[in-house]
Amino acid sequence: MKKMCSFLIGSLLIGMTSWMVGCSKESAPENPTVNTKEEAIVFSISPDPGATVFSVIGASQDFTITISSKLPTQGVTAKVTVTRELDGVVVFSQNLSTSFSSFNSSIQNLQNGVLCNASIKLTSKSDSTNSSSKSFKLARK
Repeated sequence: MKKMCSFLIGSLLIGMTSWMVGCSKESAPENPTVNTKEEAIVFSISPDPGATVFSVIGASQDFTITISSKLPTQGVTAKVTVTRELDGVVVFSQNLSTSFSSFNSSIQNLQNGVLCNASIKLTSKSDSTNSSSKSFKLARK
């Protein structure tokens, strides 16, 4: 009988210990990682080039690029590229880096009567998947 009591008490202790370990609360990580997604980049160009061919007087055209969405914490890079529509040759290219919501770009080297395609792409410095582009046609009169 003494052996039986020892066996029951031992089994009961093992069972209670297993139950207590199984019901213990898991601890939360000390520094949880907060995954904050940046707001998608939204921008405008002034003067607005519109949906038709933008007429340029002279060999250059100044534009103001304004970011209306929340500016990424590390700023943005801007790539401005102008190619001739006829053969795709790059006539102007500019890379900018800024942490301001409004900045200027000046497209240069435009030739008389040559139809071109302009592309402006803004990319977040802190999240390269966060980018936005605008394209338009322009020609020097």
